Amino acid sequence: MVTHPPSLTRSLTLRPVVLFGLAYLAPMIVLGTFGVLAEATHGSTPTGYLLALVALLFTALSYGKMSTLFPVAGSAYAYTRRSIDSRVGFLVGWAVLLDYFFLPMVIWLIGAAFLSAKFPGVPTWIWIVAFIVITSALNLIGIKAAANANILLMAFQILVLGIFVALSLRQVFHAAGAGGLVSSTPFLNSHTSISGVSAGAALAAYSFLGFDAITTLTEETLEPRKTIPRAILLVLLIGGGIFLVVTYATQLVHPGAAFVDVDSAAFAIAKTIGGNLFSSVFLAGLVVTQFASGLAAQASVARLLYAMGRDSVFPKRVFGYIHPRFHTPAINILLSGAVGLIALRLTVATSTSFINFGAFSAFTFVNLCVIAIFIRGRAEGPRQSVVTHVVFPAVGAVVDIYLLFHLDGKAKLLGLIWLTCGILYLTYLTRLFRRPPPEIEFVQE
Repeated sequence: MVTHPPSLTRSLTLRPVVLFGLAYLAPMIVLGTFGVLAEATHGSTPTGYLLALVALLFTALSYGKMSTLFPVAGSAYAYTRRSIDSRVGFLVGWAVLLDYFFLPMVIWLIGAAFLSAKFPGVPTWIWIVAFIVITSALNLIGIKAAANANILLMAFQILVLGIFVALSLRQVFHAAGAGGLVSSTPFLNSHTSISGVSAGAALAAYSFLGFDAITTLTEETLEPRKTIPRAILLVLLIGGGIFLVVTYATQLVHPGAAFVDVDSAAFAIAKTIGGNLFSSVFLAGLVVTQFASGLAAQASVARLLYAMGRDSVFPKRVFGYIHPRFHTPAINILLSGAVGLIALRLTVATSTSFINFGAFSAFTFVNLCVIAIFIRGRAEGPRQSVVTHVVFPAVGAVVDIYLLFHLDGKAKLLGLIWLTCGILYLTYLTRLFRRPPPEIEFVQE
């Protein structure tokens, strides 16, 4: 009897994939960063989000095209290897590890910070370890269990956001009547400027990071050529819609950008519109947001490492391992949890500087992949449009490069150091570039 090694199992439909993407976006974090964005845009936060949404739609279309052509785990890494060059693909995968590998750590650290503020008597390390253990256990059991947990977590998140919006609109109604509910002021006021909105859009773009991560679930998704592209656009549009509605209502109830503390602006607004009880519920929602986002982030990085391990770019016996019972990349999940322990020694500000360089690098190359395939004539199906396969991805690439160069100095420095390490490892792997990196094994339907 021939025995086959354990592999990933297709079980996900459109809804759980979209929920995973939305959990990765962590919609409620829009309130956690509201004060910073309101200050940057001079009280025009929804306009900043609208500009960011339009800009990233071009990149989302490119991800959809690439996931249709190559329905495999590995995301930007796999797309670049297949459509441009294996060595460039390796470096893209190495760069995106900054985003995927350290994002769970950042999420767990932020969640622990919220809880520590509420319960100062409990050491922060207990919250961090609890996040890591529970999240890792759910991801180890299987993607289906994690997806089911995400449904409950997302439902609570949306409930808290809905209450926040309703209380905000109620306060505006009591103060200004029904006419006060419809206003252009949150989008455009006397202090709004192009430079301010552009700066806000660059910050708001970070809130959308994660719409691409669902491509790492391709090999566990039913009908991935159809499901994944639809899910990518749905995640971006639904997430963008949530951001716009919430920031409109929040900017309406608190016009302008004057706050006692910009970092905790939403907490103060929550207490104003709902009292102490709702402010406690609001905190609970933020903690649930962090947990749901961490669950999705850890699942994604485990599958990216699996794709690279399966190619023997990393040791296959370790990174390409699939648990025979749960059909999950168990070692990668545990490794991600172990890396999360680094959060015990880091602050939120330091840890977040790791992730942005890799994200925008990956976005840029996915757009370039669409153009490369068009030029080489390798696109499947009928003749493709120059507008959708050259112009749109070119616009997406320019936007992503703009965002990349507008990261803070520390993020760019850390990114370049990480990329240099990747080049050194690639040099070793290819024996001074005398041979190509191991070829990817595409597991398609």
